[in-house]
Amino acid sequence: MTLLRSQSPLDIPVQDLQRCHELLGLEAWQSLSGKRIFITGGTGFVGKWLLATLLDAKERLSLGCQISVLSRDPVVFLRNWPGLATRVDWIQGDVRELSVEEQRFDVIIHAATDVVAQTSPESVFSTCVEGTRQVLGLARRSQTRRLLLVSSGAVYGQFPAGLTYVPETYHGGPDPLLAASAYGEGKRVSEWLAAQASADGLEVKIARVFSLIGPHLPLDKHFAIGNFLRSALAGKEIVIQGDGTAHRSYLYAADMAAWLWAVLLHGQSCRAYNVGGDVSLSIAELANRVKAVLQGDMQITVKSSLRPDTPVLHYAPDITRARQELFLAAPMELNEAISRTANWYASKKTHSLNGAI
Repeated sequence: MTLLRSQSPLDIPVQDLQRCHELLGLEAWQSLSGKRIFITGGTGFVGKWLLATLLDAKERLSLGCQISVLSRDPVVFLRNWPGLATRVDWIQGDVRELSVEEQRFDVIIHAATDVVAQTSPESVFSTCVEGTRQVLGLARRSQTRRLLLVSSGAVYGQFPAGLTYVPETYHGGPDPLLAASAYGEGKRVSEWLAAQASADGLEVKIARVFSLIGPHLPLDKHFAIGNFLRSALAGKEIVIQGDGTAHRSYLYAADMAAWLWAVLLHGQSCRAYNVGGDVSLSIAELANRVKAVLQGDMQITVKSSLRPDTPVLHYAPDITRARQELFLAAPMELNEAISRTANWYASKKTHSLNGAI
């Protein structure tokens, strides 16, 4: 197959676009040929990668698909990315008050929940639940065939003692009495709503996303790895806000995009798939890993002392189901993911490191 050249969308490195295509398989994109695709959350971190990889595949393979993206403020977004003004149909609005002209969408990707903005727990929960309700209403009206719900590993809540990698078969959940559970509870309800909609013939694919790393990840928010990269790139002290014992695994964004497309295109309806890295390490180990990969000599400071009665918190997925059922390769090794992300940000010398570009 002869590929057309594509201008790299959203400044995603060509090697990362190529990795996504290699993991997914270029032939998989053909099922989207001529389709009308609607994306919510297309300007967020996850959404940018989904949009960029789709645009690249569309132009490489002449897919002829039509892409519509919902954004609260597309004008602001397009100031940074004016080249996307004519490559995407932009729809302005809040996902909780979805107002889209009557048209048909063959595929809907629902990735809208802003985990970066500092909003109230009520707003987070409302965006998850009411937003999903609105999207499902649109799917029903537009006779959509397939829907990808981008959910989260937060649906599992705090892991019980002894569980370090959580499988999709674990049925625990967030503590409903905690305000901080708004996101996890909201995603749980979203999954329930989407599953009920499958009774009407909608193919519902669910991806539970864990911790990520890659270009466009905000460096000044609550993501530990983003904060560490920001400090290391500036040659400043790396500060660990907690005691450093909590464990996370990280998936590179190019892999994440490929895995999400694989869930949509190949996953079973009403079946959840964990999307995340397969190597868990402590936050303290992560800080030291960032320092070593970037070959820095900055100090690492742990703000809180370790208490002997404090359990170690784990947040990492068991990805056996995704790898076996979707035939996905092993995730990118963390050192390479850190290096690629750091190099991308270092190349943006005309931009501030205070956030995602």
